[in-house]
Amino acid sequence: MTVRILLADDHALVRRGVRMILDNEPDLEVVGEAGDGAEAISKAREDQPDLAILDIAMPRLTGLQAARELSRLQPDLRILILTMYDNEQYFFEALKAGASGYVLKSVADRDLVEACRSAMRGEPFLYPGAVNSLIRNYLDRAREGSGFPAKAITDREEEILKLVAEGHSSKEIADMLVISVKTVERHRANLLQKLGLKDRLELTRYAIRAGLIEP
Repeated sequence: MTVRILLADDHALVRRGVRMILDNEPDLEVVGEAGDGAEAISKAREDQPDLAILDIAMPRLTGLQAARELSRLQPDLRILILTMYDNEQYFFEALKAGASGYVLKSVADRDLVEACRSAMRGEPFLYPGAVNSLIRNYLDRAREGSGFPAKAITDREEEILKLVAEGHSSKEIADMLVISVKTVERHRANLLQKLGLKDRLELTRYAIRAGLIEP
């Protein structure tokens, strides 16, 4: 059976290179491409792929935000995160978002095909550094007797934080999310209070550190 794949990355050159790797395999076929997380969700509804490969840093919605939404909308869809970030925080967020694997772009030519096949077998695919992170994190938490920490902000607040940091006005955000300007302003005030920040500039810096936008 040929695995139908949706590929989402905001760089067309990256998509072209990844597509060449995948389409060269007889059991893998890229059936759709997206340039951001919101388009990935729309394309997944339209194309009904078996597997979605998502970059983390994309406009409008990140790969992690898209993964959470896709996991909710299409529970049978397998998801892989393909990223340049060898970062523990992103790795754990990817697992919590429902991803089956985490692949680094730097070794995509070596790991991506196997990651796709592992995901379709229902097996997780983790690069060696991620395995070390997972074990270290588990041991640290076992020693402390604690579980995963609660997320600082809600998914909706994260969505609004990203759009604010990208420079959109409250009116633009309200139109994009089909909510009122008053609701946007309330979420924004909540974000400043929860995160202990003062203004849009500090929100933007936080969004960069959290991987919601690229510097």
